[in-house]
Parts: sequence; structure tokens; C-alpha cells
Amino acid sequence: MMKASTLDPRLDGRLSDAERRFEGIEEALASPEVLSDHDKLRELGQERSHLEPIVTTGRELRVLIEEHTGAVELAAEADDPEMRTMAEEEAESLTQRIESLTQEVKELLIPPDPLANRPAVVEVRAGTGGDEAGLFAADLMRMYRSYAERQGWSMELVSFSEGIPGSIKEAIFTLRGRGVYGRLRYESGVHRVQRVPATESSGRIHTSAATVAVLPEAEEVDLQIDPNDLRIDVFRSSGPGGQSVNTTDSAVRITHLPSGLVVSCQDEKSQHKNKAKALKVLRSRLLDHMISEKEAERARERKTQVGTGDRSAKIRTYNFPQSRVTDHRIGLTLYTLDDVLGGDLDELIAALRLADQEEQMGEA
Repeated sequence: MMKASTLDPRLDGRLSDAERRFEGIEEALASPEVLSDHDKLRELGQERSHLEPIVTTGRELRVLIEEHTGAVELAAEADDPEMRTMAEEEAESLTQRIESLTQEVKELLIPPDPLANRPAVVEVRAGTGGDEAGLFAADLMRMYRSYAERQGWSMELVSFSEGIPGSIKEAIFTLRGRGVYGRLRYESGVHRVQRVPATESSGRIHTSAATVAVLPEAEEVDLQIDPNDLRIDVFRSSGPGGQSVNTTDSAVRITHLPSGLVVSCQDEKSQHKNKAKALKVLRSRLLDHMISEKEAERARERKTQVGTGDRSAKIRTYNFPQSRVTDHRIGLTLYTLDDVLGGDLDELIAALRLADQEEQMGEA
């Protein structure tokens, strides 16, 4: 016997709250007090835009559930076999629409990420594994550069420290474009590589690692930094850059005394520009620290580490002998290593975003 569909009580409560808030905003938007206050008008207008699809979809879902109840009752009471079959088919069709709409409304109820469209400050560093780790870090930087090109994003180098030829100790760069941080935020963590280094004569596979940190570029309104909390040192740039870079004290090191964070920049010839870049990175690191603390607290009961910003977690392994890429947080394995390192990250990022959404919906 078919059962009538019901709305999950928690989901029902959240939809009712959204409907009441929506009606309250509609009433407020018609009041002279709000109409004369441009800031309040804009604020309520934005909230209304967020709530409207939730309310519309929720009401449609309630109607479908009522129709499903009617179809189930008709199928149970009908004496005519043809009528009963029609009612059962209608109930089955409505069940599928209800499941689809329930998923849609759950996604709509997830608060939008206010940082999703921010530029991202990406930091790639060689980890354990000596020179091979530096070569792998360079591979990762090329991977993100290629992905950015595919997305039509721009890339600005902030800081670059070389190791042996073809390797990097550390690279910091900013990516700008639509949805940058929202897409790349799941790349933070330890990336591990398993391959035979070019210098290995016996063909033995080595395991090395590099760390990636993806930070939302912070704006001055996000947090204020007290100038008294900063120690700023200038020094002569080292490494490639030409005579004009290396003959002046243009490099800048900024230490944030309360947190102990240190940021250096020597990519520009101008001390002023290096200081501005270093302050941007510092502000982004401080904002990221605040976000990571909140997300880690929210994630303590989770089974996975998606979206927690845990920098120490081993998130992905790149296995060259098997052309395999495995993301350990969601158990996804792809045998398209060359494509991934060539910047084809769409399947990985889509799976990670979906897993994070499902976790958030489970908490809703």
C-alpha cells in the first residue's frame, strides 16, 4: 500500500520561518519609514531576494504533498482498477517531483557564502621530500595557473622563492575572477605525490608533499589592523629581478605582533608596492584564520574534512605510476592524472562542493 508523502518536521519549521520573515519584509517594505531610509531599503530588498525563491519553492512543495496525499487516498479507495492504476501512476510521478523539489529547497536554505566571489590568495609551499617536494610544488602552481586560464581568471604574483632549477620553495599569488574563492577554497591542505624522481637511478618510487593554502582576499572593511601591532622591516631583494631590484632596499617584511604572522614581499621594484602587497596577504591570512576557526567548530561532528580549512590534513594523493588522483576527504579516485595536473579540476571541485553542500543540508 502506498504511503502519503510528508514534509520533514525540521524542514517544515525552517520553511515556515522563512515564510513569516518574507511576509514581515513585504509589510516593512511598504512602510514610509523604510521607504525613506535607503540603507534599510537596500538591506531588506537583498534579504527579500534571498527568501523569495525559498518561499516560492516551499509553497510549491506543500501543494505537491497535498496532491500526493489525495492521489494515495484515491488509489486506496478506488473500486475501478483503471482509476486505481491512474491514481498510483500519478502518486509515483508526484513522489519524484517531491524528492526533486525537497532537494532544491534544502539547497536554497543553505546560506550563501559571502566570500564566494572574492579573489583568492593562493600559497603553495614545498613540504617533506627535499628537492622533489619543490618540483611537485612547481607542478601544483602550474596546475592552478592552467585552471585559472581555463576559467578566464587573472593571476598576479605576490611572492616567489625558487629552489633548484624548476622547483619552488614558496609561491604566493592572487587569482581574480568570478567565483574564485568559492571554487578553490577546498584546495587547502597537504597534497602528496608518489613518483620516481628524475634523479632516482634505481626506479624507486618516492613520496613527497606540498602544502596549499587558499585564502579569501580580505578588504579593509573585513578587519582593521592597528598600525601599532605591526613591525615593518625593509631589506635588499635577493634572487632574480634585475639590477634595479637588487640594488635598493625595496623588499618588505611585515610582522603582525599579536599573532606572530610574518609576510614578506620583494616581487616589485617599489618598496611602497611591496608593502601594499604584503599588507593584503597579511589581512587575508588574518581573515582566513577567523573563518577557519568558525568552520572547524562547525565541523567537529562531521565525518569528513571538506571545507574545514584544516591546513594539516592530507587531502589528495597524485600517484604517477598508476596515473591516479585520489581525494581522501570524499573517497574520489580519478585515473586522469595528466589532465588534472594540466588544470582540469572541474570534476574534483564539483564533487567537493557537492559533498560540502550535502553536509550543510544534513545540518539544516
